[in-house]
Amino acid sequence: MSGESKRKTRTRAGSARAPELPELPKAPTGIDGLDEILGGGLPAGRPTLVCGSAGCGKTLLSMEFLVRGAIEFGEPGAYISFEESEAELAQNVASLGFDVESLVAEGRLAFDQVRVERQEIEETGAYDLDGLFVRLGLAIDSVGAKRVVLDTIESLFSGFSDAAVLRAELRRLFGWLKDRGVTAVITGERGAGTLTRQGLEEYVSDCVILLDHRVLDQVSTRRLRVVKYRGTSHGTNEYPFLIDEFGITVLPVTSLGLRHGASLERVSTGIPRLDAMLGGQGYFRGSSILVSGTAGSGKSSLAAHFAAAVCARGERCLYLAFEESPDQIVRNMRSIGVDLAEPMAKGLLRVEASRPTYHGLEMHLSQIHRLVDQFDPHAIVIDPISNLSTAGAALDAGATLLRAMDFFKSRGTTALLTNLTSPNNGSLEMTDLGVSSLIDTWLVLRDIEAGGERNRGLYVIKSRGMPHSNQIREFLITSDGIELQDVYVGPEGVLTGSLRAAQEARERAASLSHERDARRRARELERRRLALQGQIDALQDEIRSLEDERAVADSEYSSLTTTIEHERAAAAVRRGADATR
Repeated sequence: MSGESKRKTRTRAGSARAPELPELPKAPTGIDGLDEILGGGLPAGRPTLVCGSAGCGKTLLSMEFLVRGAIEFGEPGAYISFEESEAELAQNVASLGFDVESLVAEGRLAFDQVRVERQEIEETGAYDLDGLFVRLGLAIDSVGAKRVVLDTIESLFSGFSDAAVLRAELRRLFGWLKDRGVTAVITGERGAGTLTRQGLEEYVSDCVILLDHRVLDQVSTRRLRVVKYRGTSHGTNEYPFLIDEFGITVLPVTSLGLRHGASLERVSTGIPRLDAMLGGQGYFRGSSILVSGTAGSGKSSLAAHFAAAVCARGERCLYLAFEESPDQIVRNMRSIGVDLAEPMAKGLLRVEASRPTYHGLEMHLSQIHRLVDQFDPHAIVIDPISNLSTAGAALDAGATLLRAMDFFKSRGTTALLTNLTSPNNGSLEMTDLGVSSLIDTWLVLRDIEAGGERNRGLYVIKSRGMPHSNQIREFLITSDGIELQDVYVGPEGVLTGSLRAAQEARERAASLSHERDARRRARELERRRLALQGQIDALQDEIRSLEDERAVADSEYSSLTTTIEHERAAAAVRRGADATR
């Protein structure tokens, strides 16, 4: 194909659908998080090398691969041990909840122990692994095994001096496993400067997983890294993993990205007047909330109100405490009217308490993932996040919280974090872990010192996506919980505590004095009004009397006029009569 044709093919690849390539067959391990890193599991029908130093978890990982294969995926397995007996292995993994003896009895697992002791071996001529192939083949055929574990391969080298021959046989072993079509896990001890002591196994394996157990600042951490994986993409970072009563959990520590959804639903803070400061409805569901402040400012009390409100809605809340025990939290919150014992008894609230220095940061993150997956909470409280800095550097702690916040948001879990702020920092509007930019709603609690008193104030630095108050609100922690006070601004600014009470008393006294003066002036005006009204009434009576007198005079005048007219008429009549006579 010419260069021009190649360019056209690449150009069209973005618009035309590329032909689907066959995917590499994979055998899922069933181990939490590991299949995600491996893109589905180990290469099916191929050998995988699991290497690392003593105590890093090689045997447990390989055993869990076999057990989960038999239980969850219906694939029987064969375990060839060069060190431990079947009884020892069964006892060791029983703590993880695996009943190996029952699986053996059911014909789903087969065990064989191959002992290689230097004092029992005499080299006479060429050496090969045909004997091992025979025993391995019998173990596979006895249960129809699809999965095989060889633990550990270095034991084959301990009794012999001719390493070159054993290396050749090792290549033949890997080829034999491929020919049988079994998914094999081979464990190996780490060498000096190489992944294994012989430095060959990693080259002939199709997949290599390196386990590491390190101690930093007296804190131990187990980590896993996929060194290579032929034929498929895979996670290349170091991943912490946890070994507990549930088996092995591997935590992908890369960020989940910014593809999470954004809910429009609102949830209460547990304090009605604080809800009013946040647009009248509280936090967005699935958002991240930071409550920061100095010691004793009320951070845990506010977090407890939120947890109680979550449980009051019939939802689950996970409370991670790094300073107080569960009983201490319940007792302390009961004193302010917040009952956490009842939701704990109902299974709605789960309080997990531990010291930050008990684990490394990665282990804390692993445990958070495990707890969230188990409890599936609607909301989570971490009190306080600032203590995580004692488990590692501030930069690492910030990165841990970033991954935790992405995890919470991907699940739609509302997360409330408290942070202890040191007054020596010079500003309350900053965090030692640098997580403020990740937060959707940030509340700052501050101490207000005035008049020889220390009072508490609260304000909202930011709350994305909603209108919110810009006022500093004084709040009281009472036996009935947190009570936000009305904003009071006096002549000298915002007043709190006794200064506020004194100013309010002065204003009430002034108001009463003004009220008394107003009532007195009202009475005087009423008296003057009544006096004037009396004068008006007297004048009106006089006017009516004059009007009556005028009416009488008018009547008398009218009568007199009428009489005179009659008399004139009569006189005229008499004069006329006299003239006719």
